[in-house]
Amino acid sequence: QVQLVESGGGLVQAGGSLRLSCTASGSIFSINAMGWYRQAPGKQRELVAGITSGGSTNYADSVKGRFTISRDNAKNMVYLQMNSLKPEDTAVYYCNAVTIRHWWGQGTQVTVSS
Repeated sequence: QVQLVESGGGLVQAGGSLRLSCTASGSIFSINAMGWYRQAPGKQRELVAGITSGGSTNYADSVKGRFTISRDNAKNMVYLQMNSLKPEDTAVYYCNAVTIRHWWGQGTQVTVSS
């Protein structure tokens, strides 16, 4: 099993920045990719950014150039640096890890005020 704990969410004004962190524990040796998803009220959960164990990254078009995902394998952590935040970035952000299945954190609220 893999446990994921997120931190770093909060309330920020448009144009501001936040950094989300996710700590993985448990069967971390089996983790391949990690990533961040988000779910806004009334919408489906969507991929924001992903990173493989080799460091390859991918981003949703809506966050390219503003968000950066990074991973510290020694600390079993993954980060999401979010800059130039917009009100439409408001959502619950979930950390995700992929082994032979998907694992999820409990989520952290990000609210961007206009």
